[in-house]
Amino acid sequence: MQKPKYKVILVVIVGAALALLAATQQWFTLTVTSGAGGSTELAVSGAVAAPALSALAFAALALAAALAIAGPLIRIVLGVLGLLLGGSLILSTALALGDPVAAGASVVTAATGVSGSDSVHALVGAVSSTAWPVVALVAGIVIVIGSLGVLVTTRQWPGSARKYQAVRLEGTEVSAKDRAVDEWDELSRGDDPTAEPDAGPATR
Repeated sequence: MQKPKYKVILVVIVGAALALLAATQQWFTLTVTSGAGGSTELAVSGAVAAPALSALAFAALALAAALAIAGPLIRIVLGVLGLLLGGSLILSTALALGDPVAAGASVVTAATGVSGSDSVHALVGAVSSTAWPVVALVAGIVIVIGSLGVLVTTRQWPGSARKYQAVRLEGTEVSAKDRAVDEWDELSRGDDPTAEPDAGPATR
């Protein structure tokens, strides 16, 4: 049965694609106040707020590709790995949502020169969030669901196709023929193919 295999792989790919998309978008806007009473709005992207997001998403894509060719035992290992990737993605996003100022501290420091958790928090007067962190959370959940699907349906996946075995056998036969042709050519030149590598031409 092919359908469970393709469905769960597609689910993992969709989750990874959502995570990659979310990483490129703006997550937060931090309003930084100055001593003169003015304020500046600083944009914080997903790549800054959750630096591991892109790497986790690419790893999930690689996992989906590996699932397409993996055997039964490796599929179980990949399914567990997918759960870890999805869980890590959820955790990374949740930490950014829990403290947007800390998530965007590097942006504040670059704009103001002020560093340190307490000092950065004191500068930020307001925080607004977009929907993209929620999309990243959904992406992690989707990857977890797809990975669970791998573990649940792995016995329903088809085995390796026989045609690949046939290709390997045919390749071996062709290699043997090539060797036979090479040996015949050596004999026609007066060389003995059974002789040691440093042996001279065979006696005619």
